[in-house]
Amino acid sequence: MGLFLNKTLRFSLFLATFLLTSCGGGTSATEDTVSPIISPPTPSNTEPICSDSGYARTLFCSMKRKNLDREFYVYIPDGIDDLSSVPLLFGLHGYTSRAVWFMGYSDFQSIADSEKFIVIYPQGSILISTGQTHWNVGGWTNDSTTDDVDFMSYLIDWSEDNFNINTDRVYSTGMSNGGYMSFHLACNLSHKIAAIASVTGSMTRETYNSCNPIHSTSIMQIHGDADTVVPYYGNWFSRSIPSVMEYWEEYNNCQTSSITSLPDNNNDGDVGSFYLYNQCITDVQAQLYLMTNMGHEWPRYNNNNDINAAEVIWNFFKQYDINGRINE
Repeated sequence: MGLFLNKTLRFSLFLATFLLTSCGGGTSATEDTVSPIISPPTPSNTEPICSDSGYARTLFCSMKRKNLDREFYVYIPDGIDDLSSVPLLFGLHGYTSRAVWFMGYSDFQSIADSEKFIVIYPQGSILISTGQTHWNVGGWTNDSTTDDVDFMSYLIDWSEDNFNINTDRVYSTGMSNGGYMSFHLACNLSHKIAAIASVTGSMTRETYNSCNPIHSTSIMQIHGDADTVVPYYGNWFSRSIPSVMEYWEEYNNCQTSSITSLPDNNNDGDVGSFYLYNQCITDVQAQLYLMTNMGHEWPRYNNNNDINAAEVIWNFFKQYDINGRINE
């Protein structure tokens, strides 16, 4: 009863006011007052919109996350629709680089075709202080405000909703800054990342000091002893590669280690070294490929290197899920 009375009262007041103002009462204005048009707020997050990228079996997707425009490519090999689930691999470009460039030279697509896994190549955002693309990992990116861990976490959830991925088999690899970001994910998105591989990257001091994984984690590092961009023995923003390997050796409680020479596949006389940290919790491993006279590059056979990075990385990843070694 009271509710209907209130509605009637409000309508009566509205009608009286309307009649009064229509007759010029209550104001001396002779022009209508126009209320400003208020645009709805722009959403801080939007769902990805995907379209054909122009590259074979590859989607280009754009979205907004935390008020930032984000982009990524998704490579979907043939023949996965009939599989119950497939692994997901993130391929992360380096500082100043582009996702599409990394997609071109890393060469994971051909392996994904035969091994049946989806590859996502995310695009890093612009670091305002330098105007360059980056992943926020501390160190030289320390003034970044981009939440890349949140972005990657969202992409995993989105992939689970849209593809038949195995969430126990999500991996990350990358070149340089992308390698740093892969370590950052192993430390700060551990509950969603099974294993990582870094090529010419490392751990910044911020990542190293705040690292908080929740499960034993297989990690691989590929590095050249002639790398002057990310020196093997570290610099002001980067931990040395030996200290990074020691961290994961101790965290994974590895009991044995060994060093062997790599085969000189390109016959140039430079023989690299393979460091293996073994007998770890849940049978994970830490591996280091130390390449003699190699600089800041992604090793491939057609670049006259002794290893093909994509090949050794996937052969490493496919042995592990988030619970450790896969027992098949």
